[in-house]
Amino acid sequence: MVNFIKRALEMNLPDRQSAFLWGARKTGKTTYLKEIFPNANFYDLLKSDVYLRFLKTPYVFREEVLAHLSLNPQNQTFIIDEVQKVPILLDEIHWLIENTKAQFILCGSSSRKMRQKGVNLLGGRAWKYHFFPLVYHELKEFDLLRALTHGLIPSHYLSNHPKKFLQAYVEDYIIQEIQAEGLVRNLAAFSRFLEAASYSNSEMVNYANIARDCGVDAKTVKGYFEILKDTLISYEIDPYRKRGKRDIISSVPKFYFFDPGVANTLAKRQLTQLQGHDAGKSFENYILHELMAYKHLNDKDFSISYWRTKTGLEVDFVISEADIGIEVKISKNVKKTELNGLIALMQEQNMSKSYLVCNEETPRKVTIDSSYDIWVLPFQVFLNQLWNGDIL
Repeated sequence: MVNFIKRALEMNLPDRQSAFLWGARKTGKTTYLKEIFPNANFYDLLKSDVYLRFLKTPYVFREEVLAHLSLNPQNQTFIIDEVQKVPILLDEIHWLIENTKAQFILCGSSSRKMRQKGVNLLGGRAWKYHFFPLVYHELKEFDLLRALTHGLIPSHYLSNHPKKFLQAYVEDYIIQEIQAEGLVRNLAAFSRFLEAASYSNSEMVNYANIARDCGVDAKTVKGYFEILKDTLISYEIDPYRKRGKRDIISSVPKFYFFDPGVANTLAKRQLTQLQGHDAGKSFENYILHELMAYKHLNDKDFSISYWRTKTGLEVDFVISEADIGIEVKISKNVKKTELNGLIALMQEQNMSKSYLVCNEETPRKVTIDSSYDIWVLPFQVFLNQLWNGDIL
């Protein structure tokens, strides 16, 4: 595999327009920014000397920018990597945006600390972008089993020895870095929580059970889940809330890690084939990753929810704005019973389109009672249609 991959995000910024770029660690944000802004002035707050200089005297940043603009007026773009580490810099950046022609690209992996401290987020002066692990149409040669086992962080997916990369990511970033940012105090409980949460990947969250496993209360567990969301390590999707005839689950979110490789590493789970319960849940996790990435990278305005009745009928993803239901099955031979959730959803909510994404080889259309069509699509076909704009 080649190491150069053209990323899907397009940051078409007008002159002087600043931007935030948010994304989990190691997804490739820095590499991407250096490629599209090759002449920009780059500040890396992961470097201890840079971090300490601006933490102690943030006004020095303003002085340095002003000096640079005076000496090099043709070069007005500044990239600040891991900006959340020194939130007070945003006051200086705000002033510089208002009083100079400088452009700032602010890159980070969490806005939690800034929001908690009421930090200046520039009041709309900076556009917001999201970055993701690799997605399907960025890869010329896509391997589903590799995506589920290695994960889609670029260095992990491309490596032939991903185990150490994944273990380091979990131990050095998710655990130690989150502790270093002051987001958790009880590291042992948080480590237990991560493993317990990994078993909830692609499932409805049971806070009480996880709290019992971790030896903390449910309120603390809810706080830990919030930390994972705020540091862009996870997603939660809510139940589809339109009224119907059935007794549906309406309050419990479903939880997903941002990367299936990280989820499987936390669960100490190794997939060797594309079949079975664990592979199915990991596959569902991957399809949500693609939907989330497509939504944000294309600036689409739709929500993703799930539908489930208390009797067990379920549809993995519902796009309410487009009246679309999407069910995900790892199966190579989808049985009619696996369509029951989609059928019930279509009958009750009058969905315009339904898809079952699977590992079959050939697309087919199943018509129910001459009224409802369900497209059974190989995941490659579904993802090609998704990224071509034919699904949403």
